[in-house]
Amino acid sequence: MDLKFLGGAGEVGRAGILLDGRKRILLDYGIKLDHKTEYPHPAGKVDAFILSHAHLDHSGYAPTLYNAAFPVAHGTAPTRELSELLIEDSIKINRSQRSGQHFFRRELKSFLNKYVSHGFGTEFPIGEYKVSLHDAGHISGSAITVIENPEGRRLMYTGDFKSEHQLLQHGAEDVKCDILITEATYALREHPDREELVAKFVHGVQEVIGAGGVVLLPVFAVGRAQEMLALLESNGLAEIAYIDGMARAATEIVMRHPKFIDNSDLLRSAIGSVGWVDSQKDRSKALAGGSIILTTAGMLSGGPVLNYIMKLPAASKIFLTGYQAERTNGRKLMEGNPLEIDGRRVRISTPWEFYDFSAHAGKSDLYNYIKRSDPETVICVHGDSESASSLADGLRLEGFDAHAPKIGDSISVEF
Repeated sequence: MDLKFLGGAGEVGRAGILLDGRKRILLDYGIKLDHKTEYPHPAGKVDAFILSHAHLDHSGYAPTLYNAAFPVAHGTAPTRELSELLIEDSIKINRSQRSGQHFFRRELKSFLNKYVSHGFGTEFPIGEYKVSLHDAGHISGSAITVIENPEGRRLMYTGDFKSEHQLLQHGAEDVKCDILITEATYALREHPDREELVAKFVHGVQEVIGAGGVVLLPVFAVGRAQEMLALLESNGLAEIAYIDGMARAATEIVMRHPKFIDNSDLLRSAIGSVGWVDSQKDRSKALAGGSIILTTAGMLSGGPVLNYIMKLPAASKIFLTGYQAERTNGRKLMEGNPLEIDGRRVRISTPWEFYDFSAHAGKSDLYNYIKRSDPETVICVHGDSESASSLADGLRLEGFDAHAPKIGDSISVEF
């Protein structure tokens, strides 16, 4: 089998790996959201498409597969609904910004019509291969893909995964394999202890609230928004919180599939405690002070957060909780540079803090998970060039046949 890396190799974003063997199977097909949108290389005709999870850097280019051909798509039920939500939003944004549109709603509809939902651990065929999906612990519905050939050899693709338990996600399931394709996003750094991080976060919130300010909490609509809601509820803070933007619709989808999250009762309780923003009057109330505002977008790249950020009262702070890509407003804020808001460069004086609530595996988790999977060959993707190369180098020192491909590369494996 030849593994062809159409995107997401030596970089974070636009994931796309083509397995070209007895069948042509595409693993993920996303876009890269930076200061401009970047797309993966063409996949050509494929026999099947497997989607690891809903985030646009994995799902956002999937509808282009349905311009002329109609391969069956496989994934979990939450991934189908959450992908539809995010891709619909990307279509709206492209239209409003008059950006080039590579597909339309008819292709999205074809993708959704050809999508088959699977539960974790359920086996299904793609030609001679036996395929199963396993909990990746990243977001609701995120899946590790295992493909077994007739000879019993197993190829596994982690997608984005996290071994450590989160409030709403079990850690990634351990699966043995012969060939492993793994993310390498945080191969160069560890994440902080979660309990200590939560305590620090809660203390920071209480300080701002006590001073009469607003905690502006930009969140990714899918995954981070639900985790932060649960965190606020478990620490008695949800009653002073408001939620705005697409995070509301995403939360409703997640709650329709309670079997794919942990502590669904906690999230349900949070939904009942938090204030839902439906009007400008609600936004004004949220900005009055002594409150928390969860709103999209997580990198300050658009959405309601840009409206809030211009109106924050004194003593407020911006709490960033996730990865801020280069040249996004979130990264500019962290670097002390002006933000781009409505075509203007705006310098923000509101102080900010960063809390690493990443839903990806850190350095130690990556190495430990790979060792538990016990592969012969490891291929490191979905990390910048330095991170992926470092992980591959470290694994080679431990006896693994490890690779860190670049976009456009092809690797032949015995499968």
